[in-house]
Amino acid sequence: MTNKKQFSDEWGVILGGSSGFGFATLEKLANHGMNIAVLYRETAVRDRAFKETLKKIASDAQVTILPYNMNALDLSQRHSFIRELSSVLGKQPLIRLLMHSIARGNLKPLLELSSEDISLTSHAMSNSILEWAKDLYAEGLFAPAAGIIGLTSEGAWRYWEGYAAVSIAKSSLESLSRYMAVELGKWGLRTNVIQAGVTRTPSLERIPDSERMLAWSKERNPLGRLTTPADVAAAVYLLCTKEAAWINGALLHVDGGEHCI
Repeated sequence: MTNKKQFSDEWGVILGGSSGFGFATLEKLANHGMNIAVLYRETAVRDRAFKETLKKIASDAQVTILPYNMNALDLSQRHSFIRELSSVLGKQPLIRLLMHSIARGNLKPLLELSSEDISLTSHAMSNSILEWAKDLYAEGLFAPAAGIIGLTSEGAWRYWEGYAAVSIAKSSLESLSRYMAVELGKWGLRTNVIQAGVTRTPSLERIPDSERMLAWSKERNPLGRLTTPADVAAAVYLLCTKEAAWINGALLHVDGGEHCI
């Protein structure tokens, strides 16, 4: 399927795209002509409804959206997906964006965390972005000056109850992204991280005392409201444009200035 929109014939791969930031980005980029391969985990019932939603978005935007209800952290499933997508793309370098929006971690008090809890959370929310980038590059699927985007949070450096394992993972992601910006930059790839403000998403609602966090964030935000998934999707869109080609290794605050207070 072709169109004449901004990202016509280009592709995005979104890891974790059934809700929150990932889904908002899918909608935003599809409306600008980008084809999307979206990976997510849902029950069979929710999967059917989600696929119908994707069909409508694809039809309205005149793009292709390929849904994959699979475990993005499983090595064999990742390789199977990449082989299939490579076939769809005709082994051409058409991927403009790899967005890592996987929210899978242990939310326990620090003293209840095991080494395995921390390791699994770090793999899900940090290390796996490098594994995906390396495999997509090895398959020759990245477009020139393609972007890799991860998501971090204020919890990487500020105490949030029950957030220790995720904080460790997010801090690791920020460090990893800087090394990726340098070493993958030699391949023509750009790696950046977005720190969104506190946002009402299904992931946030699993954090203990999230309602208090939301109320406090709205009160202190200089622009007087909470961050929305659409705000983050708009930033991802900007990083996909040609005008953003010189942005690499950045941590972009998308929070209305919330981090300043």
